[in-house]
Amino acid sequence: MTKKLSKRLVTISDVALSAGVSKATAARVLGSYGTASPEVKDRVRDAAKELGYQANELARSMTTGRSKTIGVIVGDIENQYFGQAVRGISDAARSAGFDVILANSGEDAGKEKAAVRVLLGKRVDGLIITPASVFETQHIQDIQRAGRPLVLLDRTIPGFNVDAVVTDDRRAAEAATNALIAAGHRRIAYISATESEDPVYQGPHQINLSTVMERIEGFVAASHAAGINHPERYIRLGAGRGGMGDKVIADLLMEHERPTAILASDNVVALEVFKTLRRLGMSIPGDLSLIAFHDADWTSVTSPPITVIAQPVYDLGFESTQILVKRIMGMGDAPRSRVFATNLITRQSVAAPPGM
Repeated sequence: MTKKLSKRLVTISDVALSAGVSKATAARVLGSYGTASPEVKDRVRDAAKELGYQANELARSMTTGRSKTIGVIVGDIENQYFGQAVRGISDAARSAGFDVILANSGEDAGKEKAAVRVLLGKRVDGLIITPASVFETQHIQDIQRAGRPLVLLDRTIPGFNVDAVVTDDRRAAEAATNALIAAGHRRIAYISATESEDPVYQGPHQINLSTVMERIEGFVAASHAAGINHPERYIRLGAGRGGMGDKVIADLLMEHERPTAILASDNVVALEVFKTLRRLGMSIPGDLSLIAFHDADWTSVTSPPITVIAQPVYDLGFESTQILVKRIMGMGDAPRSRVFATNLITRQSVAAPPGM
């Protein structure tokens, strides 16, 4: 064997020369196609190992038409929710023989567009996307029109006929709101991290995510069914990162007729609520009841532990990948949405309103 080459990428020609075979033979062995004797295969593989050869996946994809990679774009990789989803995606991809290239949009449609361009440039076989906006979707529709398989994760785009894997957000919000109403609450707030210049909810035009809109619809529907008038007055937006969460929550709790319960749109918002209440000297559930979307690890170890809407996030990621792989392989029926049920886990953060 020759010494390992350095300062440049090892090529198939290098491997062929070291193994004493033709370039075509080395390519067949390393590409696992065609025929070669066991002795030749061993020589080529030994030479490749000795030289530190790595396959040129881009060149291989141009030959085979597939790169064996999946592109994934999520909204916030720091959010444990998306971390669990990506774990499901990665496990399903690995079992199917695919690698995953992950991108983070930061819930910004412009960054999402840029990530789509990069992933398509890397010739991924298909994409899984949690769309950052229901208003800016041209780049996502272009993926489908180009014939590249696509699955939407966690969110949908109204009127867009594509595979989607989601949870039943409207029903989940209804169930959580009904639990608070059953405990005696009439002034219930829904607080979301979704970006908005005005934190006070004015209407659907402020909402750019399908999940947020469906949860608001469920919250409002359950409130109206219980005879609660104008529940929208307690809906607040923009309580995510960026230092605004504490102010949005504190301002709401300082109102004359403040809410006695909060439904938090995710575990990040719920943690902001928890911290703001501690800062204000208020207690859960003595001063305010709390229910949060997503069963994050911390919600079960706080004092008190938080009642949550548990979502099968890992399963969402796993299922979305299985669907995408079938699409890549040319299988599957007409596009449709797979809707997973949620589960309300009752802990100790809900009680009757103060004074009852």
